[in-house]
Amino acid sequence: MFEKRYKDAFERASDERKERILEVGIEEFASKGYENANINVIAKNAEISIGLMYKYFATKEDLFVTCLQRGMQILDDALDEIMKSDDKLLIKAEKVIRTTCTHSKKNANYIKLYNEITSEKNDERARALAEEIESSTSKKYITSIAQALAKADVRGDLDPRLFAFFLDNLLMSLQFSYTCDYYRQRFEIYTGVNVDEMDEEKVVSQLLKFIESAFTFEK
Repeated sequence: MFEKRYKDAFERASDERKERILEVGIEEFASKGYENANINVIAKNAEISIGLMYKYFATKEDLFVTCLQRGMQILDDALDEIMKSDDKLLIKAEKVIRTTCTHSKKNANYIKLYNEITSEKNDERARALAEEIESSTSKKYITSIAQALAKADVRGDLDPRLFAFFLDNLLMSLQFSYTCDYYRQRFEIYTGVNVDEMDEEKVVSQLLKFIESAFTFEK
């Protein structure tokens, strides 16, 4: 797991400055990918000197990881609140779908950054990023599905880990469909409608029906 990757100087910076640096960094990494992102450009667009940037972050990778962690935390906090509730699994699923739609449209650059790192070519970094990004979410989904299974709220023949994996794949694809060009085009090819013109309630209800059939219909 990644630990804190910024220096104490960044921690002492004003909230406004930290916000600006991370927002600019996320936009640069999301649009160009890790390898092509330029820390000099990030410093310039954040209106700070490159010297000050290196007082905040020792390397480009440290800045990248900090940007990634910030984007992850926003969605993770929302998921945490949903998954800790006493709601039945399908109620949680509906809330997660709605949160995914809202988060994807509101924080498009975070999702683009996520999409960029799924094609990470550095094997060691890819493993570390996967561990950092997926561990928390996977535990939340696996735990909630296992709890629903124990309460007989879902079909009795499912494997919580595999179902958590399949569920997250659906939600990941939905995230990308709102933000990433290839997936946006893919959405339109399948549905015949641009995702921006699609009724969000229809997306939520149809995906929930799909999930409900998987979780509740036994052979």
